[in-house]
Amino acid sequence: MCGICGIYHKRRGEVKKEEIEKMKRVMVHRGPDEEGTYLEGRVGLGFQRLKIIDLFRGRQPMFNEDGRIRAVFNGEIYNYLTLREELKKKGHVFFSNSDTEVLVHLYEEKGFECVKDLRGMFSFVIWDSRKRLLFGARDRFGIKPFYYYDGPREFVFASELKSILTLPGLQKEIDQESLAHYFTFQYVPEPATILKSIKKLPPASFFILKDDSFKIKKYWEVRFNPEDKPLSYFLEGIREKLRESVRLHTQSDVPWGGFLSGGIDSSIIAALLKEIGDVSTFSVGYREKGYSELEEARRTADFLKIKHNQYFISPGEFMEHLPRLVWHFDEPVADPAAISLYFVAREAKKKITVSLSGEGADEVFGGYGIYGEPQSLQYFRCLPANIQKYLSHLTQLFPEGTPGKNYVVRAKKKLQDRYAGNAFIFGDLEKKELLGEGLSLPSFKEVTRRYYESLFKSLDEVTAMQYIDLHTWLQGDILAKADKMTMANSLELRVPYLDHHLFEFAATIPTRYKIKGNKTKYALREAFKDLLPGEVINRPKRGFPVPTRRWLREELKEPVEKILKECFTPEYLNYSYVEGLFKKHQTGRVDYSRKIWTVLIFLLWHDIFIKGRIP
Repeated sequence: MCGICGIYHKRRGEVKKEEIEKMKRVMVHRGPDEEGTYLEGRVGLGFQRLKIIDLFRGRQPMFNEDGRIRAVFNGEIYNYLTLREELKKKGHVFFSNSDTEVLVHLYEEKGFECVKDLRGMFSFVIWDSRKRLLFGARDRFGIKPFYYYDGPREFVFASELKSILTLPGLQKEIDQESLAHYFTFQYVPEPATILKSIKKLPPASFFILKDDSFKIKKYWEVRFNPEDKPLSYFLEGIREKLRESVRLHTQSDVPWGGFLSGGIDSSIIAALLKEIGDVSTFSVGYREKGYSELEEARRTADFLKIKHNQYFISPGEFMEHLPRLVWHFDEPVADPAAISLYFVAREAKKKITVSLSGEGADEVFGGYGIYGEPQSLQYFRCLPANIQKYLSHLTQLFPEGTPGKNYVVRAKKKLQDRYAGNAFIFGDLEKKELLGEGLSLPSFKEVTRRYYESLFKSLDEVTAMQYIDLHTWLQGDILAKADKMTMANSLELRVPYLDHHLFEFAATIPTRYKIKGNKTKYALREAFKDLLPGEVINRPKRGFPVPTRRWLREELKEPVEKILKECFTPEYLNYSYVEGLFKKHQTGRVDYSRKIWTVLIFLLWHDIFIKGRIP
């Protein structure tokens, strides 16, 4: 895993070495082991390397035999050995054992279609000096980031937004629509970013740039095709495909291990890693009761007989690191679990360079508790119409937060009106109070509409919710924090549940085998119930719980209140409304911790990236 960057002048001009060096310097954490630069008139490519495969000959930018094709690559190609053998049979000559060199020759052989053969996580750019064009791509799920600025005179790309911002004269204007969406989703939905001038290359896409002609094309689509087959067929397939994925994800010339939260997803990965060889696992937690799975993780590690490491995070340490982590994030992402991920990556880096983790299992196998809602809402919808009407009228008289009120309200709505993905912080009406006068107030439906419209009408609501999360929550939150928080520690994170071969099989599993009663990820749990204790197999999802609700009333009350006052942005937010949320939260009668946290992260981000106060 690495950091890539580059500049392309569309018509005339020459890229200066110091421009590329500046871009590389701000993301040296992504690849502290080695660096490289390539300059050719209008084109400049930069690279920061974290050595994983072929430690001595994998230097980038990588080139072909005659040096006319140059590539910078971030990520891993897990099927590179198979591709390498196929290419050698066709006469290609290799000078290293690097997966990046395989990409270069695959491009020579297949052109733009080469990306379809790649199995892995990646973002890359190739400069073809023969055709005088740039070609780049991003992996199918968006595991690896790719930011770009497409200006009138130049095209600039990088693994991190802050790298692009080193260019002099680049406007740092906040995109008002992105800001509004951030306060709904707790992240900015792709392909937009928080800044007007910078975008993200969509997952499963490639681009071609020649002079001032810039085209983006999709090379793969998320498709669900449920099949009517017995459970045993799916269990056998899951075991086979996930074992293969984990095996491929352990290809490395440096030490590897795994994150272990105590939940089912990471526990399965740990069990499969143990089948391959000795493994070290890592966990973090909090001393507050109910906010740590360290004991569960320890029991799982003891059962599997693996070396386990754990670390407790204090509120003071949490707050001390927060500004720097916001800098690492590039954009505001208000998921407190990101900080937990940072600390577990920090601890893991002391012993390993590559870690496997359980990201993606919930979206692929149906693991979120909210996926049980369609089944739950059916009870209301089966009631006679007059009783439904009476209950709807009755609940309108109750204040917000009354048990049952939200259930009735949601039962009366269509899926596209009630489900915007896994996080929903401020509703459209709340944003009118939160955001400053004159700011854009787009509805969350403007983000989700295109995904609902592209769904097959035959798909059930649970599968539709998975589809929405794969296109929003997974990219904007889960994978963003996975990349940024591990790369902040120069640790490569690999996510075997997001192998596209595994996904394409999982996409054939019918919902009755994903959700069974109150048990989510039913097929995944059943597939590996012989490898793990029953308490692990049946444990409900918790993720990385963080005690922000309590901390905002106690240990973090004063430092957060200070930030809300000193970093406030009246041009974007209504202070009296935010102050009201904070005061109401202090009473203990309501929980506004997620709303407050979302505001806090934006204020810190604005202070760092707009005002320039680098922590």
